[in-house]
Formats: sequence, C-alpha cells, structure tokens
Amino acid sequence: MKVFVLTENNAGAVTAAEHGLSYLIEHEGIRILFDTGQSDLFVKNAAIMGVSLTDIDFIILSHGHFDHGNGLEHLPGGTLICHPGCFIKRYRGSDHSYIGLKFSKEELESRFNLITSEEPYRISGSAVFAGEIPRITPFESQKTSFLLEDGTPDFVADDSALFFTLPQGIFIITGCGHAGIVNTIEHALNVTGAEKIFGIMGGFHLKEDDRQTNETIRHLAKTKATHIIPSHCTAGPALARFRTTFDSRPVRTGDILTF
Repeated sequence: MKVFVLTENNAGAVTAAEHGLSYLIEHEGIRILFDTGQSDLFVKNAAIMGVSLTDIDFIILSHGHFDHGNGLEHLPGGTLICHPGCFIKRYRGSDHSYIGLKFSKEELESRFNLITSEEPYRISGSAVFAGEIPRITPFESQKTSFLLEDGTPDFVADDSALFFTLPQGIFIITGCGHAGIVNTIEHALNVTGAEKIFGIMGGFHLKEDDRQTNETIRHLAKTKATHIIPSHCTAGPALARFRTTFDSRPVRTGDILTF
C-alpha cells in the first residue's frame, strides 16, 4: 500500500501546506482519494509530485469539516463516500464561525455519485469505509469545542476512517480522529475480524499531554503496531508524547509512504 500526502499542516521541501488533510492511497489496483483539504492545494501538490488525479476510483470524505471537504469543488466528479451526517451545519464554539462544508448534500449529488452510509461500507476486498464509529471508551469524545446550528454540542458523529487489511494486519487512515483513536481501533478490529493492528496514520485530534493522550498511547503500545503516525490536528504537547514513546513524527506534504 502506498500513501501520497497531498495536503497536511506541515510543508515539504517543494510542496506547500495548509490546515487540512488529503491523502491519495493506492492499494491492489485501487486508487482512493481520502479527503481534499480546504482548497485546491491538493491538486497543486499532486502536480508537483507527478501524481495523477484523473483516474480516482473512490473519494472518501472522513467527516463534514471545511478543512477536509471544501477541496471537493476542485474535482470534476467521481464516486464519493461519506457518512450522511457530513452535511449538517456546524460551528466553532469559541467564536461561532462556520466550520462545516460549503456544499449541501444536493449540490454534491449533482456532481458526484454520492454514497452515504452509517454502516461499514466495503470499497474493495481489502478496504472498508468505517461508517459511524461507536463511542465506547470513557476517556474519548467526552467534550467538544464545536456546536450544532441549534447551539447544542457537536461531537462529530459523522467522523469516520478507512480500514485496510494487509498481510501484516489492519492499517487505519483517520481524518481527524474525533471519534477517538482507541474507539476507531476497536471498531476496526470488530469490523474486519482481524486481531492485529499494523499501523495508523492521520489526524488524532489530541491536543494536550492529558488523560486522553496518555490512555491512547497506553492502548497503542498494547497493540504493538509497527507504524503510529499522528499528524494534522495532533497538537504539540500530544505530539511530544508520541515522539518520546514511539519516535513518531508527523508527515509533510510531498511525502510518499509505502507499507
């Protein structure tokens, strides 16, 4: 499996960055675009990297935040898979700024073959869209800084992920990890029936060196995963703990990873 980092918070040597995420994943002849960032940066960086975006088999939207899905306007169409809750209006609690998608469901349906699913959705023999991730741990998804249009807390129930079954175990790709990394891992094992986590990369949505970060690290250590790559929305204090424990480093735009 190969992952091309098109959009991330950290810039590469010749590729720019923005607050957002977009990965192109190639596996067993299938090409999947996972998120699109908030602008056309993923298109520009793909061109610099010599990566074609004209023959994408599936587009996955991890959740309905602007920094993961607003780049969709720079695609001509295709098969788009996401949770049905991606289209709700949502806001930042601190200043009430809008942080949802700029498109309605109807607008995307007019341009894409839109597939929405709360349940796990099999993309190929070895790739599964997670659907809605159950919140089961007592230390994840307990608080949120986001609001829905009616002012109630938004715990981003539409947050999803991709699960790949590799010979070495399950490899998980997350967008932001709003559902919680441990919740996501447990869901991956339940959905796939696998016993081994080989790797996990993407946004972990961990900010501080706090209980959630430390419990997540403890659980990840128990999995003995080979690759633990927190990026995007994983903040400095949490990243420092991951680097100390696992020698983890966030990816940069322009990176090409092979697993």
